[in-house]
Amino acid sequence: MSSASPDGAHVRQHLIDPEICIRCNTCEATCPVGAISHDDRNYVVDASRCEHCMACVAPCPTGSIDHWHLRPQGSVYSLAEQLGWDELPPQPAGADLPAQAASAVAAAPTQPAPAARGATRPPWSAAQPSIALYGPPAGLPPVTATVTGNLRVTDTSAQHGLDGDTHHLVLDFGAQPFPVLEGQSIGVLPPGLDSAGRPHHMRQYSVASPRNGERAGYNNLSLTLKRVLQDRDGRPVRGVASNYLCDLQVGDTLQVVGPYGSSFLMPNHPGSHIVMICTGTGSAPMRAMTEWRRRQRGAANAAAGSGRLLLFFGARSPQELPYFGPLQKLPRDFIDIHFAFSRLPGQAKRHVQDAMREQAGALAPLLADDNAYFYVCGVKGMEDGVLQALREIADGAGLAWPALAAALVRDGRLHLETY
Repeated sequence: MSSASPDGAHVRQHLIDPEICIRCNTCEATCPVGAISHDDRNYVVDASRCEHCMACVAPCPTGSIDHWHLRPQGSVYSLAEQLGWDELPPQPAGADLPAQAASAVAAAPTQPAPAARGATRPPWSAAQPSIALYGPPAGLPPVTATVTGNLRVTDTSAQHGLDGDTHHLVLDFGAQPFPVLEGQSIGVLPPGLDSAGRPHHMRQYSVASPRNGERAGYNNLSLTLKRVLQDRDGRPVRGVASNYLCDLQVGDTLQVVGPYGSSFLMPNHPGSHIVMICTGTGSAPMRAMTEWRRRQRGAANAAAGSGRLLLFFGARSPQELPYFGPLQKLPRDFIDIHFAFSRLPGQAKRHVQDAMREQAGALAPLLADDNAYFYVCGVKGMEDGVLQALREIADGAGLAWPALAAALVRDGRLHLETY
């Protein structure tokens, strides 16, 4: 619902600036009423659903979400109009509006924000991230990275073809500083023009390597990428950026912006436990966190502490699960891994939330432990099932879920990054 201005003839419409939006999906994931959606170009706000709760504003890394235009009643910008924008239309000057309406142009919405589902603040001990050094909203121009590795990390047999084709891409930044932390992401600028003859927008990808690089001591990082060959409704489509990146060869260069992300960060304090719940390429930040802990442990670093690592990893089959082989070689006293496969012949579908329920005895004490942090990354559809499983586990342990959920969000202990 759009909020009315004092003159009653205008409404204050919430809009997203396409010029500085980095398409990170934070706003859509955060919106509690489903007012925000997107196509392959723009993120937009449905004026008929937006309640002006402001829940999406604080997590936005660029401020592109914080725009409000006064529009005549019955003449708000439609979703189709917003999807076609390259920039925001100009806001009428105050002199062009009735006096009461003009006074409301800069007024902040007053609707109280509902409880968030995931944290928008990092763990208290997380390292300080660098944000938007290159690209929007006010960084340096894009930096050139060079491909130094491109390895397929799912089954390469002919019977699986390109379905589930996932790659591990290593990028080197040479002498150009590009600091990242586990849980952050970068933006890639695909070359060429879209169907309307405009440059492609940036695509965002989570970093899959730890803070000291895919190869320790080198100025590089890695990404986990799945080749997109169909949309979410199963219709054939060739993803612009995913296919571009999966097809890159060693020695090729590409344009990168970022880094982005200030909340989905791992804790650094000794003894902190990390529970990682993911599907598909949502494994990228989990790989980064796991590898950083592994390197700390390998270096006998006391700061690594005795914190536990638990991973719940879902895919349709083992052949489509990235890093399946390397994960099986990690010591069980270092990380406790639980796989969930939804399309094994002759077996019932099993999802990450099912594996979580089976481990309720291990997860319940961690829900109650202030040193335990939960990270969820993958397709949007997994979010409700994971949260419901956490609720059931808490209820079964006699923990009051509403109060616990609020504390998990408030203290930066429950992080959701779904798309």
